[in-house]
Amino acid sequence: MASTPRVVVCLSGGVDSAVAAYLLRQQGYDVSTITFWFWSFPGAPNYRGSTKCCSLDVAARAAAELGVPHEEIDASAAFRGLVVDDYVRRYRAGETPNPCGRCNRYLRFGLALEYAEKNGFEFVATGHHVRRVHEPSGDFSLRRGRDPDKDQTYFLYGLSQSELARLLFPIGEMSKDEVFAVARRAGLSAAELPQSQDLCFAMDGNAEFLFEPSDLEPGPILDLHGREMGTHRGLPRYTIGQRRGLGIATAEPLYVIDIDPQRNTLIVGTQAALFSDGLCAAEASYLADSPPDGVRIDAKIRYRSNPVGATFRRISEDQFALKFDEPQRAVTPGQLAVLYEGDRLLGGGTILRQASC
Repeated sequence: MASTPRVVVCLSGGVDSAVAAYLLRQQGYDVSTITFWFWSFPGAPNYRGSTKCCSLDVAARAAAELGVPHEEIDASAAFRGLVVDDYVRRYRAGETPNPCGRCNRYLRFGLALEYAEKNGFEFVATGHHVRRVHEPSGDFSLRRGRDPDKDQTYFLYGLSQSELARLLFPIGEMSKDEVFAVARRAGLSAAELPQSQDLCFAMDGNAEFLFEPSDLEPGPILDLHGREMGTHRGLPRYTIGQRRGLGIATAEPLYVIDIDPQRNTLIVGTQAALFSDGLCAAEASYLADSPPDGVRIDAKIRYRSNPVGATFRRISEDQFALKFDEPQRAVTPGQLAVLYEGDRLLGGGTILRQASC
């Protein structure tokens, strides 16, 4: 007689992970839950009791309502080093980082799978809106979640085949409305919690507390001809493509074109200067094999953007280049370039400062 499969669910306290745990229990799995705690290092904000990502109090309540074991795991040292310090470093380098993608790639799944291995769980499950498919080739793929507004494949481009073989995504076939409906029928209080769209470490939408006063020193705003147009309020407060908050009155709207940390200078220009016909990306990762050179793929250059057609070129094991079918606005260093074939996730990387490589 086959034993009941054991699964550990990463429980954030939100409705998606709570419903994922509920569905797996309904399907006959032996369910336990864990919540990673990222905020015990000195000077960290007090998020206990909040409804942000991975809230301990809310997650513990969800586990109690589900009637499943729950454990808190302190991962603050790794989170600070791999995510928070990297976030600050990239802003200091004139980039606009994507910490959620980095957290998923380098921290969250690795820790969960390590925990599962040590504690005898066959699977790890999360509440991500993605669909895992076992392909005829034998590989596992990730495909966009059924709810196009909630699809989270963008953040999971760094997963490997060995990791995918042990992962479950129970709500990938559901819309957000269906998730809420299940939660209400199950009597889960997570159904009534507000959804947070901020970074998990943003206090009231603001992460400036992570920076030193010297990081936020004012400096010149120059146009593309080197003419001084005004004074910025600290480079980490700006990103490529930004228009508001420049404090410049001109006949034609100006946007942030570049960020020069060496000179503590913000470069601005007109809308036309924002467009680029390609990009280079590093820290490349692919769910299976790298796409072949010259293949046309779809690419997303930010989470909320629509996929755009591009031609893929492999530069090295760690880097690739994209040539867009049509020039794209505000290609931003530090953000993720994520690759698709239709609704199938292929991989991705981090956008570099140089436009060509």
